[in-house]
Amino acid sequence: MSATRAELDGMMEVMHTAFDPAFGEAWNERQLASSMLIPGTRFAMIDAAGVMGPPARKVPTAGFYLARTIFDEEELLLLAVAPEYRRHGFATRLMEHLFAAAADHGVKRVFLEMREDNDARHFYSRLDFQQVGLRRDYYRGADGLLRNAVTMSRKLA
Repeated sequence: MSATRAELDGMMEVMHTAFDPAFGEAWNERQLASSMLIPGTRFAMIDAAGVMGPPARKVPTAGFYLARTIFDEEELLLLAVAPEYRRHGFATRLMEHLFAAAADHGVKRVFLEMREDNDARHFYSRLDFQQVGLRRDYYRGADGLLRNAVTMSRKLA
């Protein structure tokens, strides 16, 4: 599923503010656009008014997710919410959308991978994700330090 220019622009605006540059986790536009060309990849966006879908004219994008379905599994590749829209339920709404879309595609389990010390880990735990794996020294931050990655999983009904 490819994105329109406006959708890419909205996602990149969120990307630049949502990820701390110290960890090098933000994707560039080329990475984002090319990943959308892979079969089974989809995304959803939410605007500042809380409306799911492409951003309305002159309404900023608050957040988005990018995910990929492989057989009966879904991998959350990115979830990003701009800092000024955090703690307003946008990430939860995006994840609920992902769960519903994944279930519609026959997905039985959703996976994600993240930095072990990422604050979002608590958010995912509240959504019933459980740690199922650990990769030691997997990520290298802009500071040169190596950090562990955790793999988390959640069953869908």
